Formats: sequence, C-alpha cells, structure tokens
Amino acid sequence: MFDIQMDGIYLDNGCLVKEAGIQPDDARENTIAYQILRAHSISEEPDRMQIKFDALISQDLTYVGIIQTARSSGMTEFPVPYAMTNCHNSLCAVGGTINEDDHVFGLTAAKKYGGNYVPANLAVMHAYAREELSACGGMILGSDSHSRYGALGTMGFGEGGPELVKQLLGRTYDIPSPEVVLCYVTGNTKRGVGPEDVALAMVAALFKPGTVKNKILEFTGPGLKNLTADYRCNIDTMMTETSCLSSIWETDEITQAYYRNHGRPGDYRKLKARSPAYYDGVIYLDLGRIESMIALPFHPSNAVTIHEFNERAKELLEEVDQEAERLFGKNKLQLSHKIKDGRVIADQGSIAGCAGGLFENLQEAAEILKDATLGKDGFSMTVYPASMPVNLALIRSGAAEKLLSSGAIMKPCICGSCSGYGDIPATHTFSIRHATRNFPNREGSRPDEGQYCAVALMDARSIAATAANQGVITAATDLDYQIPDLKYCFDGTVYKKRVYYGYGKADASVRLVTGPNIVDWPPMDELHDNILMRFSAVIHDPVTTTDELIPSGDTASYRSNPIRLAEYALCRRVPGYAGYCRSIQAVEEERKQGKMPEELVQVMNRFGIDEDMIAGTGYGSCLFANKPGDGSAREQAASCQKVLGGIANLCFEYATKRYRSNCINWGIIPFTLDGREKFDCVQGDYIFIEGIRKALLEGKKCIAARTLGSDGNVRGITLALEGLTETERDILLAGCLINYYRKQKIGEC
Repeated sequence: MFDIQMDGIYLDNGCLVKEAGIQPDDARENTIAYQILRAHSISEEPDRMQIKFDALISQDLTYVGIIQTARSSGMTEFPVPYAMTNCHNSLCAVGGTINEDDHVFGLTAAKKYGGNYVPANLAVMHAYAREELSACGGMILGSDSHSRYGALGTMGFGEGGPELVKQLLGRTYDIPSPEVVLCYVTGNTKRGVGPEDVALAMVAALFKPGTVKNKILEFTGPGLKNLTADYRCNIDTMMTETSCLSSIWETDEITQAYYRNHGRPGDYRKLKARSPAYYDGVIYLDLGRIESMIALPFHPSNAVTIHEFNERAKELLEEVDQEAERLFGKNKLQLSHKIKDGRVIADQGSIAGCAGGLFENLQEAAEILKDATLGKDGFSMTVYPASMPVNLALIRSGAAEKLLSSGAIMKPCICGSCSGYGDIPATHTFSIRHATRNFPNREGSRPDEGQYCAVALMDARSIAATAANQGVITAATDLDYQIPDLKYCFDGTVYKKRVYYGYGKADASVRLVTGPNIVDWPPMDELHDNILMRFSAVIHDPVTTTDELIPSGDTASYRSNPIRLAEYALCRRVPGYAGYCRSIQAVEEERKQGKMPEELVQVMNRFGIDEDMIAGTGYGSCLFANKPGDGSAREQAASCQKVLGGIANLCFEYATKRYRSNCINWGIIPFTLDGREKFDCVQGDYIFIEGIRKALLEGKKCIAARTLGSDGNVRGITLALEGLTETERDILLAGCLINYYRKQKIGEC
C-alpha cells in the first residue's frame, strides 16, 4: 500500500532524486514547510524556531483556563485573532449550570480582551478555523491536537493551553527545527474509498514505527488533483494520529476554489517547494491501492482492510478481547460475540466531528442510504455536521432528508461521539465511527464500574453501507452506487448573524462573568533543592493515552475547576490514583509544617537524607509509563498530576511533543530512561534525587537518582533530561508556567 524511504531525498523540478548538488540543510529551506516556518520565526539560530502565530483557536474545554492563566500573568487584550468555539462541552447535560457558565465567561472574555466567540452548536472548532481563519502561508495554534489545516495551505499546531498563553503574552512557540517528510501522492481512489480510509492506512503504516513522529508531513504529487478540498482536509486532520508535528500541502486550483467559495479569495496563494528541496524521507502514496479500512480498538493504527477483517474476524476480535482483559482486568469486552452466522454485526454507527462531519462525507453517505433503512433490530446511526454552513448545505441538497428517511438521527454541530460527548454506547456493544480516535474509554464508558464497550473507526461511506445492511460490517467498495454531485456552496450568513467578532475591539470595562465552577489554580511550590517522590502509578502498557491520564466525556464538565477535575486523574486506568496522591500530599503538608511522619523519617534515613537536607527536600508523587501522552493536546493530563502534588514523569519515550510540553509548563519534570534497561519499580516505591535544582541550573542532561523498593533495597538509576531550552528550565525551576510569569511580573515591578 505504501513505499516508505527514510534515507533522505530531493525534489528537483518535480523529480525525486538522491543528489542535487546542494547540502540537505540548505535545501530543506526550500520546502513549503520551511518557507512558512521561517517567515513566522524570530529566532536567529538555524537549528531552533521561535514562532509567532497568525491566529489562535480554543474550545470550551480549554479557553477558560487559558484566559485565567494569561490574565493573571498580565494580559490586557488579545494580541492576535483568538477564536473561542463551543463544540466540546456544549450539550450542557452534566453538572448543572456549569457548562453554560463557561460559555458566558467566554463571551464576556471575547468582549473584554477582543476575541471572536462562536456560540454553542454552531461549529466544530476545526471546521470554523478552516472556514474563517485559514490562509495560505499562515499559521494557527489551537488548544486541541487536531488543529491541522495544512490541506488549505495553513500550518496548524495542536498544543496544550499554556502554549497559547505564551502567544497571548507576546512570547514564542519554541521548537527545534524539525525534519520534513514528503508524502508523494499518485493515482486515484476507487469508488467507495473515502478520506478516512486513506488516513487509516497511513496511520497504520506510520504510527507504530514512529516514522514521522515530531516531523512535518508535506504533501505533493500528481495525485493531488484527484482529491477535493474536503477529502484533503479529512486526511490532514487525521495525520495527528501519526504523531507528526504538523502538516502542509501544496496548493493549487482546488485550494483556490475553496477560498473563493468561502468568500475569501485573497487568502489564497500558490504554495510550492522551491527546487531543489530536501526531505528527510518520502512516503509514496498510491491512492489506487487503498481499500475500505477499519481500525479496531483501541487505536487508529490498528487498521486492516474491511475485507481482511471479515475474513479473519474471529481471530482479530479475540485479540481485541484479550487486549481489553489486559487493560480492564476482570472486565471482558467479548466483541467476538458480535459474529453471527459468519458476519460481524455492529450496534451503532456515527459520523462526526472535524473528520467525519464534512459535506462530501455526509452527502455520499446519504446517497448510499437514500433507499435503505437501518431496520428495527437495534442498530442506530447518528450524524454530526461539522458546522452550521455544512448543515444548511445538506438540507438544501436533500442529503439531510435522505439520512433522516433511512432512520439516521441528525445531531448538533459539535464534536459529539468523537470524544464521548454524545452517543455513549451500551455495555458490551460495538460502535463504528467516522471520527478521529478509538482509544479505550474515549467513547465515555467506565470499565472501573463494569461498563465497557468499544469503537472501531471506518469511513462514512462504509458506515453508511453497514447501516444499509442493518449493522453487518460492509465495505463501501462492495456497493454499486452513484456518487452524487459534490459541489458545496458555502453560506456564511449564520456566522455573520451569530458569531461575535471582537478582535481589535477590546473593552477593559467589561466584567468577566464567572460561575461557581470557575476556580483559580491552587498555589504551586517552586522546585526544591532535592526531591523525594513516591510512585503513584506504574503503567507498563506500550502506550498510555491522554484519555487514560484524564478521561473525556462527563469529566469535561470540571475542566474549569482544576481541583475537582484532578479527582478524575487516571480514574479509569489506575483506580484510586487521586486518593493515593492526596495521601502523599498530606504527608508533604505535615513536612512543611515541621511535623515528620515516622514513615517518611524511615524512608529519608534509608536514602541518607540528613536533617540539614530535609527543609530543602520536596516530597510528592511521580508517574511511570512506557510511552505516555498519545492523543489529545489536553493540558489537564499534566495539570491534574500537578494539582495532586505530582513532581515528575519517568518514561522511556514521550508519545508526543505536546504532552511533554504540557508536563514542563505545569512543572512536571519530563525524565526519560534508557530503553535498554528494565524498569521494575511498582506503585509505592520511592525515588530520591539530590541536587535536582542545581542540576537544572547547570543544564545537566544526566541526573543521578536512587530508588527504594518494597524489598528495602536502595538502587542507583540514571535519568535523562535532554532537550530543555533555557526557558523550559526556568519554568521547571519556578514550579510551573504560572509561577514563571508571576516571578517575571514581580521582577518588572
């Protein structure tokens, strides 16, 4: 399906060659990616980027904390366009008034600081960014991991809220100059193969080997002309699941038509690599070789063709059951029971969000379902259009009528089923979704309470084919249907009538309206001279997702209340984690008051911590996971650990740059271990690091530490702390980004 070469290649006048008479570092500057990055970077060092973005965007799970942090650090108005959308926590179905309180806060903040406010149920944030904020050659930073707009010539980065705070305070987004990998597209897709199929095939090929991790993906090639703008946007959004840092596409007449259709022809310009351009690898994508795909639980990379899945269903579903038992303990998923008369039966279908809810996906799904019925045997299907303009177009084209007539249900323009904010399946059920992720529990279930279900990812076309077959998993390529006229006419009137456009109109006299759930961050200590930590969680899964570190769904109601939200940290992966951390915090409070519990005295004695060192030794919790932080950009995966007294993460590798950045910004030290060594600590073991503050000040990359296990033995261990910038070291020393800015503000006074 793919040919992948990662030994470097040049694109020279449209030809891929191994030599071009120019050094790689010089020729890399000719890529589209570097043309845009350099134009936005103020760094004078070629190996580092210090980027200022053209626009920012957040949703209603993140903008409250971002604004609270920024204003406490001295922000008086938004320096760049900042859009606040309300697409995640928009149902207002959990927690009383608190969800809508956040929305009221957002509108008053837009008026006070000069931002754009998109009311609830009007648009998924990424659809709005494409429709209103994108521009060829521009850059957008979003507080959501799927902030990808490269198909429209805009480099999008998805990060945790503190990175947006930095932009609001006039600071920069600092990264090492990244490698760039070319995706060279040829051929054309078969009927029934949708953009999610292409994306899942790519994620399956690229994620597990880490081929493009923290690199930029750049798309070009003769096959682009066969992909519509919608098709490209869906693929581009899903590239987050490859762990690439960002992505960018060559622009052409199709891109130009998109901007013209959206009433912004001036935001188009031709983007193309200059010759010769050097790439650190190349992925040859032949669209004609892509088949209808299905990504099995519990990751988008677990993808096979639907035909292979149906042939090997018993074997593959038993493997999922085994993985579920490993993840959930005594709870068994039993998806293999979904095989009836040799066919796999799904219980639920959903097409949603920034990937699934696009006009062409839903138009083609409607065509497949126009004369069909979902039946009365339990299979259900929901549709979440990505924006109200898309919804209007579906109504005007007749697609909405076809979907509704089949028995499908149209839902609001929110993320919905993509991340557990709607359509939570029943226990033991199997849901198929055109969405971005199918991580454990992301659909909203609670295995710790005996609730467990699972999601597989499929393209809208195959979901519609399955729905037409009353839940029997069916590849759209097996159907004979007419692809409809996919011409989309954007009507932004609803935005003009409902969106508050406040950029450049900040009004300091406006009072921020805060509800009872909007709570300031608790005080956080600076980093002590030494640290003694107790492992509150030890996770040996190959990858730990942010959905496991802090679940989505109903917990989202407390994203504006860091203290209450922290109680949910790791609740569905390590039950009792929060309580365990609180007990460690209680001991630390006693230590700070001069009361030394006997247990802590004994531990300190084992490590040889004398009385003179006790005052300079902070005590808290730490987490070990093999590879934490895959998935969402949500900063709460780190901030909840901090609120619970967390000091550090230990791992062999961080799954994403954004999770590691979140750890740093919340004062969680991001240690790594040598992957060749076995790490056999368990929950309750201790680790002591003497002189950690001094080591950070001196910029040391190797830190000596000692562990104390339940066997009473003390062992030496070496921790790595590489790649920290001077600013990142200062943030860790201050204890978190809030403290860092507060210190700077005091210093300025």
